[in-house]
Amino acid sequence: MPRVESLESGSRRTRARSASANVRASPSISASKPRNRLARRAAALCAALACALPAMAFAQVKIGLVLSLTGPAASLGIPARDTVALLPKQIGGQSVEYIVLDDASDTTQAVQDTKKLISESHVDAIIGSSITPNSLAMIDVVAAGETPMISLASSAKIIEPVDAKRHWVFKTPQTDAMMASAIAEHASTHGVKTIAFIGQADALGETFYAEVAKFAQLHHINMVASERFNRTDPSVTGQILKILATHPDAVVVGAAGTPAALPPKTLRERGYKGLIYHNHGVGNNDFLRVCGADCNGTFLPASPVLVAAQLPADHPARRLALDYIARFEALRGPGSVSAFGSYTSDAGALLDHAVPIALKAGAPGTPEFRRALRDALEATRGLADTNGVVNMSAADHLGLDQRARVMVEITNAKWVYQPR
Repeated sequence: MPRVESLESGSRRTRARSASANVRASPSISASKPRNRLARRAAALCAALACALPAMAFAQVKIGLVLSLTGPAASLGIPARDTVALLPKQIGGQSVEYIVLDDASDTTQAVQDTKKLISESHVDAIIGSSITPNSLAMIDVVAAGETPMISLASSAKIIEPVDAKRHWVFKTPQTDAMMASAIAEHASTHGVKTIAFIGQADALGETFYAEVAKFAQLHHINMVASERFNRTDPSVTGQILKILATHPDAVVVGAAGTPAALPPKTLRERGYKGLIYHNHGVGNNDFLRVCGADCNGTFLPASPVLVAAQLPADHPARRLALDYIARFEALRGPGSVSAFGSYTSDAGALLDHAVPIALKAGAPGTPEFRRALRDALEATRGLADTNGVVNMSAADHLGLDQRARVMVEITNAKWVYQPR
């Protein structure tokens, strides 16, 4: 860290000056002016090396994290923050510093945090934000600062299309398109002919609706209603009554975190007996706690981490997911793991892979290093993580395939794997 580097440099310079003073006081050297000049030159050289060596020894990679630690999305951000303790402390022989800022589930704060990390902390990369609207708002800032960003949010719009700005942006969670297709497949095999949608009135809700509608049409399922609500709304009764009036076979909830519990609870209160689907933004125990028995028998496409122990032995994510669960629960207690912590762990795995490659192009803290880091992230191939296997490209800044999603049923506040 800079302060450590400064103190160590000062200590070395002090020792160098003391050594120089002792040399000048030596009778054998003071008898000869040429030897005095030689001693002074040697002392100066030692002092210069003393100043330079700490900078090399204490070169440091800085990673900023913009997380939703407070506000409606806190149940997503907190597991991500807790996972930071499990991320690599050294990569490629360099120490790593993680700087965590809270965006309070607010887009404006996310932008301010991102600017601070780039302009004041001079980070080499940013992980975050936890939610789609904030991640979308951060894109302009990281592109202007030429700093690679790894989002922890779901929407494919965060990385697609890979234009001049998204050139700098990557993500670890499965896209809404991947999860919407899983819902449509499951619904079709269960005889669903009509489907309704209720989602957040933000970028997450809009993009997930578009994907659900697209894949429903591909499976010959009619979309009969589409409603929205705000994360902070105390009630969705009006929206649910409109949905129930269309008598859908299934209802899809496009929301994240604990606010996503409101629609299914209201549907159950109104006597709805059809299928209920969530998106993968509810993959944490806080959601289970808030939704309670009202979520029994509901489904979601999810990260393999939620049901890692139930996966087949040959599933590509099983081993690393179980390892992450063991380490996280050792830190936070049994049953504490969530998909949102695993996405942060996967971001750490990407950086652990890419940083040693980038170090060949420049030192941490330099534009050369950041550009090389971006290039190395994009070139990631065959990297196993807690959600699957990553194969990125210039057109794909996620790199996961359909093996990275599983269908899960909620039963008595537990995630239950549903084999295809």
